[in-house]
Amino acid sequence: MGFIQLLKSQFLCHLVICYVFLVSGLIINLLQVCTLPLWPINKQLARRINCRLGYSIASQMVALLEWWSGTECTLYTDPESYSLYGKENAIVVLNHNFEIDFLCGWTFCERFGVLGSSKVLAKKELAYVPLIGWMWYFMEIVFCKRKWEEDRRTVAKSLQNLRDYPENYWFLLHCEGTRFTEKKHQISMQVAESKGLPKLKYHLLPRTKGFCITVQNLRGTVTAVYDSTLNFRNNETPTLLGLLNGKKYHADLYVRRIPLESIPEDENECATWLHKLYQEKDQFQEQYYQTGRFPGTVVSPPRRPWTLLNWLFWACLLLYPLASLSARVICTGSSTTILSTVALCVTASVGVRWMIGQTEIKKGSSYGNKDVPVNNN
Repeated sequence: MGFIQLLKSQFLCHLVICYVFLVSGLIINLLQVCTLPLWPINKQLARRINCRLGYSIASQMVALLEWWSGTECTLYTDPESYSLYGKENAIVVLNHNFEIDFLCGWTFCERFGVLGSSKVLAKKELAYVPLIGWMWYFMEIVFCKRKWEEDRRTVAKSLQNLRDYPENYWFLLHCEGTRFTEKKHQISMQVAESKGLPKLKYHLLPRTKGFCITVQNLRGTVTAVYDSTLNFRNNETPTLLGLLNGKKYHADLYVRRIPLESIPEDENECATWLHKLYQEKDQFQEQYYQTGRFPGTVVSPPRRPWTLLNWLFWACLLLYPLASLSARVICTGSSTTILSTVALCVTASVGVRWMIGQTEIKKGSSYGNKDVPVNNN
């Protein structure tokens, strides 16, 4: 292990990263609260401000992947579609197999300049996760309870609110509804068999209702669906904790652009279309495991410096008062002060570790672990 890699694995470095992320995140959340009076006066300006504030939090996570761990991201696509990325509104359909696939989706957004305005369909519980969840509230993220009769109305309303959004955005969707595990896959394929659908090897059966309602409400505003299939080289299973320890991975992402006008408007036909899409995604994964690559032209969108510069800005702003506090603690030698400081550091570390734990597969939601009625999409 080289010196740099050894340094990245040290608790003190992790503490610095966590401190900057937590304190800057709370400051940004406070600034977002301050934009509330602006919404009734100039809604579009408030949205643009919140895009920048949201970017300031999300980009720190992307910087962790791109600059701290040095993870490489290779894109497989066609040149004609590549020229449109970042210049249009799009629905991005991602597979859900890895603990950091959401972060790879964010990196995809960052490379094409839409990270600050990107949207997701997320479970309601995430709205209560500090920093990220609170940021999402102001970013107009669409939350759902996974209870269709309640979600049908609230999700449609949230999507309709995005029709006049002032900046290009990507709406990221994990249509499987939950992260892939062997248990969930077994149950999902039982449902597929009961419905007479072809079984999938590398994906869960997609939940079609969320996708269909997204297409219905964003049609005319969104111009394309980006079908995105992610995998990692050498059969690695990356984790957020691994990134924090500076471990380098290599992500391969296959993206194909599908014009939204080619997707059926009828809900049943749209559901059939999505099932076919996931059968094709399964074939792409099979090809990857057999050949080590996806179809399409290989491109490597360059890392933009803004994620790193954003982190350095917050680090310079926040580390000086931390260093001054540490110096005073050492100089005073008060046992009470020292113990209080240590307790604060431990609390911060535990808090960040808890947030990291929310991404771990073994601690994922139980959604999909129980059998569902055969008419549940």
